[in-house]
Amino acid sequence: MEWPACTNEYEKLLRRMNTPRVAIDNAVCPTATLVKVDSARRHGILLDAVQVLTDLNLSIKKAYISSDGKWFMDVFHVTDQQGNKLTDESVIKYIEQSLGSIHNERTNHSNGLTALELTGTDRVGLLSEVFAVLADLQCDVVEAKVWTHNGRIASLIYVKDCDSGSTIEDSQKINRIEVRLRNILKGDNDIRSAKTTVALSVMHTERRLHQMMFADRDYERTPILKFTSDSPLVTVQNWAERGYSVVNVQCKDRIKLLFDLVCNLTDMEYVVFHATITTNGDQAYLEFYIRHKDGTPISSEPERQRVIQCLKAAVERRASEGVRLELCAEDKQGLLAEVMRIFRENALNVTRAEISTAGNMATNVFYVTDAIGNTADPKIIESVRQLIGLSNLEVKELPLLWHQKEEREDQTVGGAVWLSIGSLVRRNLYNLGLIKSCS
Repeated sequence: MEWPACTNEYEKLLRRMNTPRVAIDNAVCPTATLVKVDSARRHGILLDAVQVLTDLNLSIKKAYISSDGKWFMDVFHVTDQQGNKLTDESVIKYIEQSLGSIHNERTNHSNGLTALELTGTDRVGLLSEVFAVLADLQCDVVEAKVWTHNGRIASLIYVKDCDSGSTIEDSQKINRIEVRLRNILKGDNDIRSAKTTVALSVMHTERRLHQMMFADRDYERTPILKFTSDSPLVTVQNWAERGYSVVNVQCKDRIKLLFDLVCNLTDMEYVVFHATITTNGDQAYLEFYIRHKDGTPISSEPERQRVIQCLKAAVERRASEGVRLELCAEDKQGLLAEVMRIFRENALNVTRAEISTAGNMATNVFYVTDAIGNTADPKIIESVRQLIGLSNLEVKELPLLWHQKEEREDQTVGGAVWLSIGSLVRRNLYNLGLIKSCS
């Protein structure tokens, strides 16, 4: 008769043992908030922990990761996007609760939306055609993320039926969506690799985008254009005495960098046993000690090269080049199709996009280049802004390549010239309203 009671106590003990212990400390480090996590180890737990932090757009300045036996211990040094410590009690409480429940099984929810997964060959005007088809089929785009890399595109688009305002459940309509989008993605030369999938629910959006591009083997493809010299440096060596493969990554630091790398290592079924992450200025240095899930290190040169290729791709997918444009406007049916049509007619190519809606407002971010991947002409950007609305579409960030070009021009002209080409460029941008200061 007492067996059920014993069972309950045993289950409670297991839960207490497996529940992660989370501590958040603002006193130890003068420049960052420390987030400490101790937990029983399982495959993927590091990714889950990093995901909680990066979903809040926190910057991980340092991290120390160790899995000893069946236990997992992490220390993250984090700041907000302005480089400040975390002081908002609601954010701190959310981190504690989320990290404390990372062992719980996570379910995928549709939130009343239908998810469209698209992969294929990238080209100018592709997104314009995609959103035009969705508008024609009475699909309202609520959220979307688009990545491009090495001439390939992956996109997750969340839509609802315009008439019902809910998930699209009509099988015939779903079939029409798949067929028409697949035909667009195929184009003239991508019959085999273009894919369109309709799902009622998906996992974490950015993790799914990594998986889609990995399955599309974007890492094996040769980039059409190389914009900058900031290519990540990745090395892989075996530490035979300890049975680890040691992965070192050096690249420009940015938000979600650690998530992108850990996501790909996890999906390739490697386990991170130890890791150290440090940043210095705008550079990040990451070292991972990994093994396969079966406990063995990397065993061949082709496998080593594949890991290097995949991790380089993981860094580059989110590091899109181009002018950052932000659209904030009242949402309406066909808004995206109209905006993308204007981009296409002005030969602007979208290299990355994040689309969201809140209430009756649409807030979208686009990274754009010209048709062949070079920095877009400021005059064309201004013309596009005039068409869409100066108050609706704003330039928020100019590409690094543009600034590097200015520096090279300044150095070439030298000090003998009173007004350098670089300052002329800045003055033109100022006159066009693309920057706030010409100094």
